[in-house]
Amino acid sequence: MNRRTVLSFLSTSALALDVFASLPAHADVLDNVKKSGTLRVAVPQDFPPFGTVGADMKPQGYDIDMAALIAKDLGVKLELIPVSSTNRIPYITTGKADLVISSLGKNPDREKVIDFSVAYAPFYNGVFGPADAKAASVADLAGKTVGVTRGSVEDLELTKIAPAAVTIKRFEDNNSTISAYLSGQTQFAATGNVVAAALNERTKLRPLTPKFLIKNSPCFVGVNKGEAALLGKVNEVIAKAKKDGSLNQIAQKWLHNPLPADL
Repeated sequence: MNRRTVLSFLSTSALALDVFASLPAHADVLDNVKKSGTLRVAVPQDFPPFGTVGADMKPQGYDIDMAALIAKDLGVKLELIPVSSTNRIPYITTGKADLVISSLGKNPDREKVIDFSVAYAPFYNGVFGPADAKAASVADLAGKTVGVTRGSVEDLELTKIAPAAVTIKRFEDNNSTISAYLSGQTQFAATGNVVAAALNERTKLRPLTPKFLIKNSPCFVGVNKGEAALLGKVNEVIAKAKKDGSLNQIAQKWLHNPLPADL
C-alpha cells in the first residue's frame, strides 16, 4: 500500500467516524419518561370495561387503572392518549406513545413489530349472539353474518377458521361493531367475553350470549422494540401488583371477578 493510498484510507476512515459520531444516540424511553416526568399511554376509548368515557367525560376502565398504576410506581404524571384497534400499535412504533395498554392480545405478527409484557388481564374471544340462535362451532355460521372490529384479535383468528360461506362484516371500532349487532345488521358478533358482559349490563336489547370460543387471549402491555429497560420495569410493576393484590382489586372493580390463578 503506497503513501497516497494510506492517506486516502485514513481520510475516508476519519470522515466515517465523524459521521458516526454525529448520529443521535438511541433514546431510552424509560429514561426519557423519568426526565420528562410524564408517561404517555395509548388506551382504548370505546371498549368497556377496559376503556371508555365516563359521565364526567373522563377516561375510565381496567386499562386506565393499569396505566395509572404504572405511572404511580414510576413517580410520574400520566398522559392518556385515546386510540382505536387499528392505530394503537402505530402510536408505539412512531413514538407518539410510550406504552400501549389497550386490551392488546399477542400474536406472531404483532411480536415482529413490538414487544409484550407479561399478562395483566384475562380475556377470551368468542362468537356471541341471541339466546335462541344456535352456533356451537364456526361451521354453524355458514350463511350467517358476523360483525367484528377490524384488526382485532377476534378478526384475525375468525378469518383463519371461518369457511367461505360465513360473511364477516368488519367495522372500524368496537362501538360500530356492537351497534351493528344491536340494530340487527349482523346476526352474531365476535368480541371479548368482558365486552359482552359489559354490554349486557347496560342494555337488554339483543343480549350477547356466548356461542363458542375463538381464542383465549390475555391482555399484555405493548412496548416498542429495543426498550428492554422499560419492558423490565413494566413487568416488575405487574408482578408487584399481582403479589400485593392491587391488580386483583382492578379486576374485581371492572370484571366483577378475581384474577385467574394461572394469569
